[in-house]
Amino acid sequence: MKHVSHVTIRKRIVAVFLLAIAVFMVMAIRLMIVQFILGDKLTDQAETSWSRDIRFEAKRGKIVDRNGEVLVDNVSAPTVMFVPRQVDDKEVVAEAIATILEVDQDLITEQLNKNISIVRFPEGRKLNEDQALAIQQLGFSGVYLAEDSKRYYPNDRMLAHVLGFSGIDNQGLVGLELAHNEEISGVSGKLSFYSDAKGRRLPGLSDTYQEPVDGKDLKLTIDYAVQSIIERELDIAEATYQPDGAWAIAVNPNTGAILGMSSRPNFHPDDYQSVNSEIYNRNLPIWSTYEPGSTFKIITLAAALEEQLIDLEKDMYYDTGVIEVGGAKLHCWKRGGHGSQTYLEVVQNSCNPGFVSLGQALGKDLMFDYVDAFGFGEKSGVDLAGESTGIIFNRDRVGPVELATTAFGQGVSVTPIQQVMAVSAAVNGGYLYQPYIVDSYLDPISMETIEETAPEVKRQVISEQTSEEVRLALESVVAKGTGRGAYVEGYRVGGKTGTAQKVGTNGRYLENNHIVSFIGFAPADQPEIVVYLAVDNPKNTVQFGGVVAAPIVGNIIEDSLSALGVAKRDDGLEKEYQWPNQPLVEVPDLIGLTQQEMVSYLTQLSIEAVGEGTFVIEQAPAPGEKVPMGDTIRLLFGEKVNDGS
Repeated sequence: MKHVSHVTIRKRIVAVFLLAIAVFMVMAIRLMIVQFILGDKLTDQAETSWSRDIRFEAKRGKIVDRNGEVLVDNVSAPTVMFVPRQVDDKEVVAEAIATILEVDQDLITEQLNKNISIVRFPEGRKLNEDQALAIQQLGFSGVYLAEDSKRYYPNDRMLAHVLGFSGIDNQGLVGLELAHNEEISGVSGKLSFYSDAKGRRLPGLSDTYQEPVDGKDLKLTIDYAVQSIIERELDIAEATYQPDGAWAIAVNPNTGAILGMSSRPNFHPDDYQSVNSEIYNRNLPIWSTYEPGSTFKIITLAAALEEQLIDLEKDMYYDTGVIEVGGAKLHCWKRGGHGSQTYLEVVQNSCNPGFVSLGQALGKDLMFDYVDAFGFGEKSGVDLAGESTGIIFNRDRVGPVELATTAFGQGVSVTPIQQVMAVSAAVNGGYLYQPYIVDSYLDPISMETIEETAPEVKRQVISEQTSEEVRLALESVVAKGTGRGAYVEGYRVGGKTGTAQKVGTNGRYLENNHIVSFIGFAPADQPEIVVYLAVDNPKNTVQFGGVVAAPIVGNIIEDSLSALGVAKRDDGLEKEYQWPNQPLVEVPDLIGLTQQEMVSYLTQLSIEAVGEGTFVIEQAPAPGEKVPMGDTIRLLFGEKVNDGS
């Protein structure tokens, strides 16, 4: 028998002991690492393995106008989802859910047989109230309803191109919904419960709920009343003229804030799939580019006045109806011309040869310096996606003909937003503003302002004195010139007509196919609104801006100023009427008169009388209002004058 010495035994015991200490130390260090370093991570992984999350979508922020009127809201639209391993009788559940959702039962069966923890499917998204209630009342295990919402448009198609729309996953797809998606989308929440490896709910553990954070509200510069008026007038224009398109934009010239904007053809944001993508992807007031026509003459006028090249009332121009430039003959719209006229009359008559002479006096460099300074050839910087830049002649390629045609708005390509901001600068004292439509972000609970947009002046283009001269000249266009259709009794309106030729695919101008437009502002001495409207190829009418577009802008300006609280005045230029138009007649004050006494007052008006008695106690329209000759005045007769007592 072999004997082991005590020394050897002792060494072996020490070795085992040291090995045990080493193993213990490794285990202790590992435990410390797991406990203090990897603990949170491993806990999260374990909870992820055990937990099942029912997602609760955040509500997208509302979009409101400058006065808080809701333009886009949310309505509840829950989502149904399945935890397949918790469903007891899949056939029964599939049949019941398919009936409620009005889908094929096989589709629901397919979802219930999926080998995943939680099943979401498109047909179960955005349920209406009745569907959600019916599913809830079934009480099936493994069938859950998660809170969700969808966009609601209380004003139907109003402002559709600007607002845009969002998709089924509450992500912005077009318009402001896309451009400001990050701010208004919010952060989703969840309800978590714990289950075993087979997906069965663990009853001993409590559920956890993480509340969703709703998105910020978006406050626009849009004025609901102004926008409603624009929508109304575009609808009437579309029904009357069946145009290829139409668009309008209204801005505050003193800040660059957009008060209204719309396009035709239109669409409903809740049903955008039913129209061609070209319709909802093209916000025409910022996307469309075309030759502006005579509305561009305002820029030529402002430049010539700023350079002191003319005196509007003293300097004369003789128009023969045609002017020859570089071998090309450029015609006036009036055959035979306007003859001898002051430059103020050149503006009133929208005389092409007269404006060619102004362009020639400015010269190429000065002319295009002002074109650049007024913001043409570059994006305006409006906070909307899809803006175009337009096309301006390269100066190296500008000859006498290009200079001449630019002076009256032909050969260059601009956008409506560029024209509105340029004319705003011409009439607001000379300041070119950057347009904007987002006023601020608001807290959805307190409605307090989180972030606000401040008006931004890019540069001063012309002097205040020149701007005043431009305003007076354009006011005379509306009172005495081609813009008479925009004249509004009681408001001083200035503006300019435009009739732009369109270029066909062969590079030649189309026949009887124009974009007719008008740009107007009011009050003419202190502008508070600038409105630009264009109608593309109006049918069954004379295609002139003064005939089609000017009256529409006049309606928009009159109703918008009234909605904005701008009082009427009687200090503007009197309108010069042309046959067959007749001047308006002022309604006399007939209250208190007898039938015999009032006869002499109504030689130009008709009467509709009701009531019995001797005296006129009420009348409509009110005294002092102006109405067309021959209009009917409604009178109520009684024995006592209604003095309000």
